[in-house]
Amino acid sequence: MKEILQYLFKYNTLSYEEAKSIMLQIPKGVFNDAEITSFITVMMMRSISIDELRGFADALIEMAHKVDLGTDDLVDIVGTGGDGKNTFNISTLACFVVAGAGQKVAKHGNYGSSSISGSSNVVQHMGYEFTNDENLLKRQLEEANICFMHAPKFHPSLGKVAPIRKNLGFRSFFNMLGPLVNPAKPKHSMLGVFSTEMGRIYNYLLQEREEHFMIVHSLEGYDEISLTGESMVITEKGVQLFNPKELLSQKVMPEELYGGDTTEKASEIFRNILSGKGTKAQNEVVITNASLALENTAKFGDFKTCRELAEDSLMSGKALQCLETLVNLK
Repeated sequence: MKEILQYLFKYNTLSYEEAKSIMLQIPKGVFNDAEITSFITVMMMRSISIDELRGFADALIEMAHKVDLGTDDLVDIVGTGGDGKNTFNISTLACFVVAGAGQKVAKHGNYGSSSISGSSNVVQHMGYEFTNDENLLKRQLEEANICFMHAPKFHPSLGKVAPIRKNLGFRSFFNMLGPLVNPAKPKHSMLGVFSTEMGRIYNYLLQEREEHFMIVHSLEGYDEISLTGESMVITEKGVQLFNPKELLSQKVMPEELYGGDTTEKASEIFRNILSGKGTKAQNEVVITNASLALENTAKFGDFKTCRELAEDSLMSGKALQCLETLVNLK
């Protein structure tokens, strides 16, 4: 690792093969905690290259616990995290709304490393028990229309770096990898990124994979559609900018997206919104993100129709029922 760090200190980048090799060696105990910490830190001193991201991601996929859910007609709505905005769990809520609207969801998530409460923290607090059992995950998809894929269950190789990431407390390239390594390999992905530069890198990489994707970024720095201003949406067809009005909504204020300062508070906000008790701003943001994810599948109609489906899912209790069914399946 000493030679690698010296190389990177000189502002060099890793080749695909070098990046993949390093990631494959981390779980084997080849590097100590101080070396891994230094590596994570130096990698954040510049933008990650496409070859580096591809190499890291391919290594994680190679080491992942394999699962076959019987279909790839799945959606995941997932953000990189690390935007420092401390919003409530918008992407995870949107997943349940999408499930309630009739689309099967394979949600890939993890504990928060640079935020108060990640998706795994919230669903676990709700009573969900993490699993990588293929048959149980299939039952969850069948009965709840959603299954939850807790990253450590499928990427045990990341166990070595989890406490290091938590202690560092800032965004790292591991945040960038999460949305790229869902073991269910969903056909449709809505990926939130924390910067326009990251959107460009994701776009290039996903075009290579020939996947059906949507990349979203709010220009105020959110890794989701925040409705606090203009949002960038990238698909295979190109890049578009939308203001809240064009998304059939109204502008919201950043403080209206506050996610709480504990997992307990984050979970309370989460359940309130799913129970139809959310504020107008909270509901609008969740519905908008869910609507775009539904539209991206090309199965549910135009954005207006998808918005109506998402609103019905949230306000009628269908999304909440998906959560309750999921939690009760053992």
